[in-house]
Amino acid sequence: MADDNEGSGSREIVVPLRAYKAITVFSTLLAIVAVILGFGFLDAATGGAGPLSVLFETIGLADAGGSAFALVSALVGIGFIALGAGIYVLGTRFRTEGMGKAQDDSGEDSSNE
Repeated sequence: MADDNEGSGSREIVVPLRAYKAITVFSTLLAIVAVILGFGFLDAATGGAGPLSVLFETIGLADAGGSAFALVSALVGIGFIALGAGIYVLGTRFRTEGMGKAQDDSGEDSSNE
């Protein structure tokens, strides 16, 4: 399960194709859901007319906290967006045995001198 280039600092993890497909699908799905939730919380913090804002007003959360609710909602939103980005980045670390980097396929030297 370890990478062939352990000494070179590569951060990719080689997994079977079936696991790669599952990781790719579910990490992308979770990342999308987290980012959408994050923007929903940011919309609720600004008092927009989004579904979370309406839900929070209906149950009385938006009126009770005032600016404290807006701050917490904005921080939760930013946290969800960061979580979605982190999930996506970690999901892209996986590859299968036959996959290589685009730099490995080219015949050019990749040094940036």
